[in-house]
Amino acid sequence: MFAACASTGSAEGFSTSVASTTVPPPTSAIVTTTAPPPVCVVAAEPGDWLSIIATRNGLNIAALEAENVISATETIHPGDRFDVCIGNGFDDVTGASRIAPLKDAVVRQQEELNELFAGTSLPPLAVDGDSGKRTRQAACAARMGLGLTAHTGHLVPGSAEEAAIFTATALAVPTGAPTDAAKWILIDQTCQVIFTGEGRERVVDVFPTSTGEAGFGTHNVQARAFRFDPALDNEGWHDSSSFPVDVDNPLNGNMYKPIYFNEGQAIHGAGAVPPQPRSKGCARTLPDHQDKIIEWLGLSDRLEATWNPDDVGVTVVVQGQYRDVVAP
Repeated sequence: MFAACASTGSAEGFSTSVASTTVPPPTSAIVTTTAPPPVCVVAAEPGDWLSIIATRNGLNIAALEAENVISATETIHPGDRFDVCIGNGFDDVTGASRIAPLKDAVVRQQEELNELFAGTSLPPLAVDGDSGKRTRQAACAARMGLGLTAHTGHLVPGSAEEAAIFTATALAVPTGAPTDAAKWILIDQTCQVIFTGEGRERVVDVFPTSTGEAGFGTHNVQARAFRFDPALDNEGWHDSSSFPVDVDNPLNGNMYKPIYFNEGQAIHGAGAVPPQPRSKGCARTLPDHQDKIIEWLGLSDRLEATWNPDDVGVTVVVQGQYRDVVAP
């Protein structure tokens, strides 16, 4: 009987020889360490305020409020537990996912904000559930128009602020507007918006703006606008004397039909108006928004620059200070 192939085992009457080797022990042990998990839940201590808890955990108060769906005015008791892992998609106190419910809440906020600002020049928000800079800019403007404290934090679901916005049907004249003037422009640096209005009677429009960035701040003032330049020789684009450029166009920082209110600082159209300070001291608007302001002031037909405040006919107030309390 012949074997077709070699066997790897043993059978009765046969034996198999197996070679063996010895592995020497390692000369040194390799030790691995794992970083401890973050502490996501903390308890309030006696005497704590929400701001103290936020500071102790390296957070800003608006982010802590939004994560825990709580207002800074609510009473804190020793032992109350708070989620301090911001934006991880979980309520770390309960372990529940909060992504879907929070997104649904922001979608409704965006819908309500769009309804509140319908008919104004504040661009409609994308209804996407993302409480980003544009959504928080609109929420800040809503606070202004409803007599609430202006800030750039998230609109907390279930908060008194949210309830006020959801029930509002119109915008009131914001605090700080120079209502003794027949026509006024209120530039708010906190919200990065411009309100225009007439006396104490009404808000005419709301626009997004971008004020002076760090090192080139827009000054908080109240002053009559004193100069308007239609710059018709260059389709409205005026070259800044402080920051001149080789070619006049909307992409290089030039000023579209500027309305000056404080020395060289002006309200002017620009090619980009981000929801945070990016200008060199002026208050930017989009060119079509600048045209709306000019038309409201009755300056659309002016052919040459004027230095007469009575010709411009508007009082400008700049107020507030930008502070983005929530990281993008």
